[in-house]
Amino acid sequence: MTTGPSRAALVATAGETIAKGSKSFRLASRLFDRATRERAWLLYAWCRHCDDISDGQTLGGARERVADAQARLSYLRVQSARALAGEEVGEMPFDALRIVAAECAIPHRFIDDHLEGFGLDAQEWRPRTEEDMLRYCYHVAGAVGCMMAVIMGVDPEDEETLDRASDLGIAFQLANIARDLSEDDAVGRIYIPEEWLSELDTPPGEHMKPHYRQRIGQVGKWLGELVERYEASARIGAARLPFRSRWAVLAAAGIYGDIAREVARRGGHAWDRRVVIAKRRKLGWVVEAWRNARGSAPAASRDGLWTRPRG
Repeated sequence: MTTGPSRAALVATAGETIAKGSKSFRLASRLFDRATRERAWLLYAWCRHCDDISDGQTLGGARERVADAQARLSYLRVQSARALAGEEVGEMPFDALRIVAAECAIPHRFIDDHLEGFGLDAQEWRPRTEEDMLRYCYHVAGAVGCMMAVIMGVDPEDEETLDRASDLGIAFQLANIARDLSEDDAVGRIYIPEEWLSELDTPPGEHMKPHYRQRIGQVGKWLGELVERYEASARIGAARLPFRSRWAVLAAAGIYGDIAREVARRGGHAWDRRVVIAKRRKLGWVVEAWRNARGSAPAASRDGLWTRPRG
């Protein structure tokens, strides 16, 4: 017997969460049909909570170093498992997960994969290679792309389309990494591959010091190039979605792609101030995405792209 908040109340609270936690995702989510929008909000509420707990922040705000990372990870795993077992947890983010996972039959492997990303952070993990970085991007964002695809009606057995959905999440996270280099450095996190820093003759942990900024500007360009490749792949998957879902996905892709493009454009000055995409530009992407959603996606091969683990 359910004694906690109703589904409608959870959806309303989740809607408030996305409105405060991500204006870009909130805008794109409004393009979905109502059922998909509500489920996207419920999933976002759980993802946002996991991220906040892992990073010691509130609704994506300022981060801080956490001294109890493993305990926080254990809490996320235990409460998520309770939700997936159908138990009423009594905490909005986990009850939101309980509802959306049951309604859409989200494969639990994607939820486990997402939690593994927070596990990497709890271990103070750092990528050695580009492949390491892309694997991390899958866990923290590509797996969410797969969950969102299922919410939008993609068959969980449609591995090729799920690969494209994962690519979009990876593109989003690469843009985040590019934008947040300075903020990550402030809390002791580095998501740039060691091999990249070595190529630029830049010591890890010192890469954001002023005298290295011009070199690190090249990292912004490399990340921007990766974003373009993974975003192009994702657009193929978006073409297989219902129109309104396709519209929302393409709008989000354009907005997040602009973050990476702006970081690349600024070069060594990309981290003098946080990259923010103006509302007018975001609305422009909504219009552009509507046009693109009505047409066919250009061909984009996945040859050479990292591929998520399956099964």
